[in-house]
Amino acid sequence: MASRFVDRVVIHLAAGNGGNGCASVHREKFKPLGGPDGGNGGHGGDVVLVVDPGVHTLLDFHFRPHARAGNGKQGQGGHRNGAAGEDLELRVPDGTVVLTEDGEVLADLVGAGTRFVAAKGGRGGLGNAALASRARKAPGFALLGEPGEERNLVLELRSVADVGLLGFPSAGKSSLISVLSAAKPKIADYPFTTLVPNLGVVSAGDTVFTMADVPGLIPGASQGRGLGLDFLRHIERCAVLVHVIDCATYEPERDPISDFDALENELAQYTPVLGGDLDSRPRVVVLNKVDVPDAAELAEMVRPDFEARGLRVFEVSTATHAGLRELTYALGQIVEEHRAAQPPPAPTKVVVTPKAVDDGGFTVEPDPEEPGGFIVRGAKPERWVRQTNFANDEAVGYLAERLYRLGVEKELARMGAEPGCAVTIDGVTFDWEPSTPGVVEALTGRGSDPRLEDRSRTTAAERKEARRLRREGTGPDLDTPNDEESGTEDADE
Repeated sequence: MASRFVDRVVIHLAAGNGGNGCASVHREKFKPLGGPDGGNGGHGGDVVLVVDPGVHTLLDFHFRPHARAGNGKQGQGGHRNGAAGEDLELRVPDGTVVLTEDGEVLADLVGAGTRFVAAKGGRGGLGNAALASRARKAPGFALLGEPGEERNLVLELRSVADVGLLGFPSAGKSSLISVLSAAKPKIADYPFTTLVPNLGVVSAGDTVFTMADVPGLIPGASQGRGLGLDFLRHIERCAVLVHVIDCATYEPERDPISDFDALENELAQYTPVLGGDLDSRPRVVVLNKVDVPDAAELAEMVRPDFEARGLRVFEVSTATHAGLRELTYALGQIVEEHRAAQPPPAPTKVVVTPKAVDDGGFTVEPDPEEPGGFIVRGAKPERWVRQTNFANDEAVGYLAERLYRLGVEKELARMGAEPGCAVTIDGVTFDWEPSTPGVVEALTGRGSDPRLEDRSRTTAAERKEARRLRREGTGPDLDTPNDEESGTEDADE
């Protein structure tokens, strides 16, 4: 069974999820609370597209369009970090273009080994050992791992060839590439014998170039008629376009001049996705099948018309090999001139984009669906929400601290937010309760945050002022019984 050629597929990619962090406390004999020792979760694996010269079609993705990278492992106690998820490398042909479903070009993969991260794995969550600070000695929570990126992408193969052969069906393009190179395309005497682009390597002295045989084009190809729209993309990279014209056709309404003009009209209407303009590419006209007497006479008749347009014309016969040597060296010369005109490849540069001085990393805007509500957008707050375990009050308190330090509360207040209004971040809606700048971090408690409770405990400053007033005999007794029993008064003094 003949293999299928697939040059356009839609793939569904899912990168690996990051592993959750671990909330653990070190315990051993005579040391029941030895401090937090929860490890971090491992990062999720990426989905990477890699150019492989041994791959020539996108057929594998046609049958297996779904791909998922490995997930990161969860952290463990004893400062053991979770293992990172394994990256998934997908092999693609040289010349593959990666696009979004909307047609935006993301990457043009040319050259063996070229890599493109198509889907980024999620970050692993921090364990409670990494979250410990001078104020928060033993956090009773850990951060969750981030979900991996999921994307639907379009892969299109655009042949990497120096010379592209164009022509009507049965013009002799496959025969021409078969005698100029070692390519073995299917050749028959009926239209649309060639259903897939054929590539061949041609030598012209010291110059070696590649040639692509594009399936036959007909009027309307640029709008999808026939096979043209599917295969016009394969000539986008060509340095020179060769019109192969059948001078021995038996169709009375066709002639070399009208065939040339019809295909040029299709090229003018086709817009290359990779940019550039096909009108600027050099053209060569090949009048084929001159071994037939009538075809030779017709070629001699129309040759001056093509030359008057500034085109180089060659009369060839793939049956007798007449004119092929001159054609090969002429194409080699044009390819060499094209290569010499190209700028040398620039070395890869690392571009560092500084953060704008007025960029707070987030935006706050009114919620169109919730009167009086607001939506907070930004990479940091959205990531923090995804990492938060909302079943743990202490983790929720930690999220509130991070948002406060980022300036989200200040911006909400500036926008006119009222306490209790709905604030949405990454699809999660909160009832906003502003905190005070003097919020004290949770020092005790496992899995809960004292800041979320309504406490009326007297502060140290208030107790100190109360003692001063008692000594003077003018103030009330604000100390609690627990303060005297626990020796707090002595510690304060």
